[in-house]
Amino acid sequence: MPHEIDTPSPWVVRWAPLMPKGTVLDLACGRGRHARHLAGLGHEVVAVDRDAEALAALKGLPHIRAVRADLENGDPWPFAKRRFAGIVCTNYLHRPLLPALADALQTGGVLIYETFMQGNERHGKPSNPAFLLGRGELYDVFSARLEVLAFEQGEQHTPKPGTAQRICAQRRLGSVPESAKMES
Repeated sequence: MPHEIDTPSPWVVRWAPLMPKGTVLDLACGRGRHARHLAGLGHEVVAVDRDAEALAALKGLPHIRAVRADLENGDPWPFAKRRFAGIVCTNYLHRPLLPALADALQTGGVLIYETFMQGNERHGKPSNPAFLLGRGELYDVFSARLEVLAFEQGEQHTPKPGTAQRICAQRRLGSVPESAKMES
């Protein structure tokens, strides 16, 4: 059986087929479990992580371009003017990036996000409140900018016990990213 760090999240597998064909972003990709899955669905994938060793696992794989960026420690958001058909982010939270993710979706693009929330400290790490979503936080952040297709929060039992939040949202037809409004 594949190790859990190599197996794509069931949430990502469930919603990824909604992404229109095109380039997708796998943020905080680690060793690339989701990048590989998305490339297998026919997407070109930009896989971003701060860990060069983890990114090395993606070297030479077709349809995946690895980008090293430490977005929490000074590296700027490298996609300010780029739009993606889809964005996947799991097990990672850096709140200052959340608006940029919504803005980085093209019209019809799909965001799939899944990470830990308050209550997870009962199950181990992460336990630092800075890395745990508040109740309904993903919904609150993204529902004003994107159409929420699915949202879940609460206890989970697989792949290991924890408390998580998950959202799948789509850029509305005709909606304008906040960054584009500021440019005009």
